[in-house]
Amino acid sequence: MQLMIPHPGHFPALKEIIEVKEAEGLNEVGEVFMGGSPEVMGSGRGVLHAPLIDEIKAQTEYAHQHGIKMHIVMNSTCTGAHHLTFEGYKMFKWYFNELNKADVDGVIVAEPYLVELLREFPMKTIVSVLSYVESPQRAKFFEELGADVLTVDTNINRHFDVLKAIVKAVNCEVKLIVNEGCLYRCPFRYSHYNLASHLSSLNQPRFPLFAPDFYYDKCINIRLRDPTQITKSGWIRPEDLKEYEAIGINTFKLSGRTKAVNWIIDCMRSYSHRSFKGNLLELLDCPQLLRDMFYMDNDKFDGAIEHWKKCRKVCGECGYCNELTKEALTIIK
Repeated sequence: MQLMIPHPGHFPALKEIIEVKEAEGLNEVGEVFMGGSPEVMGSGRGVLHAPLIDEIKAQTEYAHQHGIKMHIVMNSTCTGAHHLTFEGYKMFKWYFNELNKADVDGVIVAEPYLVELLREFPMKTIVSVLSYVESPQRAKFFEELGADVLTVDTNINRHFDVLKAIVKAVNCEVKLIVNEGCLYRCPFRYSHYNLASHLSSLNQPRFPLFAPDFYYDKCINIRLRDPTQITKSGWIRPEDLKEYEAIGINTFKLSGRTKAVNWIIDCMRSYSHRSFKGNLLELLDCPQLLRDMFYMDNDKFDGAIEHWKKCRKVCGECGYCNELTKEALTIIK
């Protein structure tokens, strides 16, 4: 098993992550990822610290000294078609070349055009979860475009038949995000990440630097009214990683590069040790607000993966997650 760890972007955070990894012998940790320059491209999350090329080079060198690979996130779902202009082409090719000279190991992108463009560089091309790879057909398309790694849609994290088919269909690496807490089949997902992509970009001045997050508010509201939706999300418990290794998936990504480094390290520990005691919501990247409202006992989910592995995901005919939520969830007063 190998873990990819979120990194907020500033050098002290990287040093702290690696120091804990080495001090505690967390050998499963092999990769970190951080945002690139918002002046070149936005991403699916905000950027707390946007390192320039010289800092990316220095951090990459430090990571390599400790046996850690460095990946840069450029997974905006919308660039306003700038990437298809000659100026956009020149900018992205220049930036990829600079990342390559900085010895970066991989670049995470969602845009198919950039997947093809990255073929010209020796860095790994990592297809983002925001490319919504949810079938063997789509996986194959991206592999043929040039993908070295596919981060599959979290909506299929519990669709074991589909995951098995994807692993069988491609030769590239298949990666899962384990601690994203988004709604299963969320109706806001595409629009929400488009909003984040625009707000995190500095090369599209016609868009505001801040906007009310309608989608986040709706997301919270739905789960406050129906906490069963938390159980139905595609998160994966540390204890259940072995079920995915059994079908040929051995690399797992932790979400949360906009979070505090101490929280990132706590999650890194839990998934490295494949064990967690306490409120399951403490592990979930999004939305963290819920952990102050609900307590979900992780132990109550022991064995649930066996049901989810064969579940047809027709919730109106099942009711399993409803009963499980009643048993596992407590309202925090």
